[in-house]
Amino acid sequence: MDAGTWFTQLNAWQVMALGLVFFGGIYVLGALAMLGLTRTLAAAGIGKPLDTRPLKPDQLQREWRQSFHSILVFGLGMIVPWGFLQLGWAHLTPNASAGRIALEIIALLIWNDVHFWINHRLLHTRRLVRYHGDHHRSVVTTPWSTYSFHPIEALMLGNIILLPMVVHDFYFWSLASVPVLSLMLNLIGHSNWDFFPKVSDTHPLAASRRHHLHHARPAGNYGFALAFMDQIMGTKVKTSSTQPSSH
Repeated sequence: MDAGTWFTQLNAWQVMALGLVFFGGIYVLGALAMLGLTRTLAAAGIGKPLDTRPLKPDQLQREWRQSFHSILVFGLGMIVPWGFLQLGWAHLTPNASAGRIALEIIALLIWNDVHFWINHRLLHTRRLVRYHGDHHRSVVTTPWSTYSFHPIEALMLGNIILLPMVVHDFYFWSLASVPVLSLMLNLIGHSNWDFFPKVSDTHPLAASRRHHLHHARPAGNYGFALAFMDQIMGTKVKTSSTQPSSH
């Protein structure tokens, strides 16, 4: 039995339980891995911190609490794509070549940036910014800032695969890669570490710097891992427009 068939044959309670274990597991393991990576790089003198100010006294406890709420939304929300499959609104292909899987993942990652920019920009509008304020309380970001946001924001950001599922029959593992790869890139963005200080702000390897600039000056840099949406929409933040991070 292929993974897609196995998934569709689960009942609703099993799907939600699986979602909670899946999102909770990848988040905790991913955040701990990123903390270990940045400490290792610091010891080796590779890269540099983006903001050296201390965290607020209650920041980590708040981030853990809000991340728990986001995991609940993402995990229980797995019932929605499962429901699309049950209702026949979407279908999974049982077999796919390595080339097709690679193309599907690339397309989904590009869509991830577009979807994130649209929703992130909406979260900075007057009507919705109150829901995004929880995330921006982490001025100096940590890996635990990654899922630290309001449940409304979690609902907006967590529906990324629904539209693609309706327009294309994906391979199960292509869809399953989205939350994993998205989390990895998001952890980089909130790592507070400049991994490649010599590259430009628009370079694909400067994602952490771009998102740091967004937390320093929220009116801009709404994109996710890549810079193309901010370049197209004219919302790129210039480094010179922010205050130095070491004071």
